[in-house]
Amino acid sequence: MSDRILVVDDEPQIQRFLKPALTAAGYDVVEAATGAAALKAVATTAPDVVILDLGLPDMDGKEVVAQLRGWSQVPIIILSARDRETEKIAALDLGADDYVEKPFGIGELTARIRAALRHRLAAEAEADHVEVDGLVIDTLRRLVSRDGATVKLTPKEYDLLVLLARHAGRVVTHRTLLTSIWGPAHGEDLHYLRVFIGQLRAKIERDPTRPAILRTEPGVGYRFMAE
Repeated sequence: MSDRILVVDDEPQIQRFLKPALTAAGYDVVEAATGAAALKAVATTAPDVVILDLGLPDMDGKEVVAQLRGWSQVPIIILSARDRETEKIAALDLGADDYVEKPFGIGELTARIRAALRHRLAAEAEADHVEVDGLVIDTLRRLVSRDGATVKLTPKEYDLLVLLARHAGRVVTHRTLLTSIWGPAHGEDLHYLRVFIGQLRAKIERDPTRPAILRTEPGVGYRFMAE
């Protein structure tokens, strides 16, 4: 059975581009042109992933995210213009899983869809063991190793790494990382976060100057690369 993708966008050219492209990629595509129609479609068609444009005619796309997160954990991928970074970050903080900037290629979008589907399955399985490129995170024993050698992390470094790993493939915003690890009072302390990310990279990356596991999403946050 094909995974079902709900595309929420009121631009006819986007709909004309996405439906045949996603159908050719093997997905079952459902369309909605308004926020209200999107909310109804999620309830009635049970999509596996929602692709959501923020600029809808009847309501802000961020409000759609907020309402959905009140009763659904369906993965949400935001379609965002490059000049709407603040809104994109706000949508991610409200619970969206990822974003793709316009203009985008279908290859980039389908890669994000596959990552969202993998993350959903991993979340359902509640994996306690993460392994990528020789890095092993064992959350049951709170141990991290690299190529068989134990990696010594401080408690905050460990918590930060695990938070990113549990959202593998997804971008996690600066604010989410800061408030989750250090508390609401530190939501704007980006320097704090950069220092700890730098320390983590020095300990887990093969080449910290060219990180392959902890990727920076400029102006937004960080992404733990699952493959």
